[in-house]
Amino acid sequence: MLFRSTRRQFLVGLPVSLAVACPGFGSLALAMAAAPTARRLVVVILRGALDGLAAVAPYGDPAYRSQRGPLAMAEPGKADGLLDLGGHFGLHPALAPLHAFYRNGQLAVFHAVASPYRGRSHFDGQDLLETGFATPRQAPSSLREAGESGWLNRALGLLPVSHPFPQNRPGLAMGQTVPLILRGAAPVSSWAPAAMPEPNPDLIGRLVQLYLGDPLLAPALEEGLRGQLFADTALAVPAPAPVSPPPPPVGGMGGPTAATPAPASAPRPSGGDFPALAVTLARFLNPEAGPRVAVMELGGWDTHAGQGAAKGRLADALRPLAVGLAGLAQTLTPEIWRQTAVVVVTEFGRTVAVNGTGGTDHGTGGCAFLFGGAVVGGRVMTDWPGLAQPALFEGRDLMPTLDLRAVLKGVLRDHLGLPIAGINATVFPDSGAVAPVAGLIRT
Repeated sequence: MLFRSTRRQFLVGLPVSLAVACPGFGSLALAMAAAPTARRLVVVILRGALDGLAAVAPYGDPAYRSQRGPLAMAEPGKADGLLDLGGHFGLHPALAPLHAFYRNGQLAVFHAVASPYRGRSHFDGQDLLETGFATPRQAPSSLREAGESGWLNRALGLLPVSHPFPQNRPGLAMGQTVPLILRGAAPVSSWAPAAMPEPNPDLIGRLVQLYLGDPLLAPALEEGLRGQLFADTALAVPAPAPVSPPPPPVGGMGGPTAATPAPASAPRPSGGDFPALAVTLARFLNPEAGPRVAVMELGGWDTHAGQGAAKGRLADALRPLAVGLAGLAQTLTPEIWRQTAVVVVTEFGRTVAVNGTGGTDHGTGGCAFLFGGAVVGGRVMTDWPGLAQPALFEGRDLMPTLDLRAVLKGVLRDHLGLPIAGINATVFPDSGAVAPVAGLIRT
């Protein structure tokens, strides 16, 4: 606490001189003015390929139980049963903290969805998921000179710029490194829990004197300190009172149910603790000068063996995801929550049938989620192909009928206000035939 107080006093007299981030602080290197949009977009990448048929099970499909075998779950209302999403689909019971948000119109599900990728390599599938290109590791000629970049970073490049600072950083990665989806020409930041004690203020003062006048290191140190100050300030603000979701829209799935409340305060998270990191992200999103776009990652979805049904390995992975997303929602202020959309995606789905080790193998079609106060939810959006054997992709996978890029385009256009021409040319090049899904965001 002494270090934070001393550092704040020290920073008061610093001139504004923003440059590249200082990575050595292990914390948020962020210094930005109020961006031209108040809306927030969070992308959560589930690495390893989530089994969409388990996360959102089509229990009403005539072939569901015969095809899924021991992975099939009990119908809604039964012990360890699914949570009903309208009579045909059910939410996995481990995702229970999200059910209230669905019933209150703040969670939408997209099923039988996939990127353009039709292989089964994690490496290639994640590459395409993050770059937004139609072919893994193959940028279109129009973007090749720009080097490695992700679609979300290129989307940041389309945001209007109307702020006084020369190095605005509206994008934030929650982790030690910036994932491919957020890399590129647009300046971004990253935050991770510090693994080492904070440096002594005397050391900071000596570094300032040492770097004084250096055209590269002085601005970098300054921005790192300002970023640390932003993080300290954001984390010091008490969490708001839990927000109850609004009444369900006409045709919704029942009356309002209180969402899972977040704790009144939360400590700094440890690495890999998704629920705590999600709460921390909410604290960064709350200030007016906070980031507009953020990325989180969660692994553990490659359930080749011992996947389980209502309980087991997959349920153990789904539970922290749901708790984290609910905690994010409850830690955001009501005003920011109303302007927030969270997209949850994975590289591909998993096979329909169980394998010989009680798990599932790499597949194709799966599910994605759109969550937030800005979302028109309470529905499962799908052109459902069915699970009968002739309807399966290559005789083994859920047939994809919705291009994931169509969902992402709809969010970028209607939530962040990006022009569709720029989205088609820059964010998802060579995708002009993929029309954005309309009506996903509240007006």
